[in-house]
Amino acid sequence: MKQNKKVLFITQAAVIAALYVVLTHLSNALGLASGAIQVRISEVLTILPFFTPAAIPGLYVGCLLSNLTCGCAPWDIVFGSLATLLGALGTYAIRKKLPDWCACIPPILANTLIVPFVIYYVYPLEPVSLFGKEIAPTIPIFMVTVCIGEVIACGIFGVIFLKALKRNRKALFQA
Repeated sequence: MKQNKKVLFITQAAVIAALYVVLTHLSNALGLASGAIQVRISEVLTILPFFTPAAIPGLYVGCLLSNLTCGCAPWDIVFGSLATLLGALGTYAIRKKLPDWCACIPPILANTLIVPFVIYYVYPLEPVSLFGKEIAPTIPIFMVTVCIGEVIACGIFGVIFLKALKRNRKALFQA
């Protein structure tokens, strides 16, 4: 029986990683997966550690593979994947302590605090014109834009996804 649990864990992690990669590539094809405002459809999956610890390595490996195969810079591969790992660990840690909707908070925070530094130092952007004023990209601006993308993906769609999965959690995430 112990072997079956190990196989189930590895299988769940692999499926989550594969889904993350496919959804990131879909987001990339739609022009949503990179730049200052990123709405990766795959970030919806960051609520999965609420249901299973297998989501932690699944999300990390999925993000790592996605960043490798989408042509991200090495620092983005390392720190973007680390942000996903920290978010997944945070979601798993709070899953029984806070209301369900809080499952989205750790990935939002991890990405908001880490990814803007990657964007700023690895992908320098030109100033943009907004309402006739030229605005230089800064880390605080990137924090706001990354946070917006994460709130859309994790906070809105992720929580909707969590509510939908919760109805069938025993069948989907049996341990």
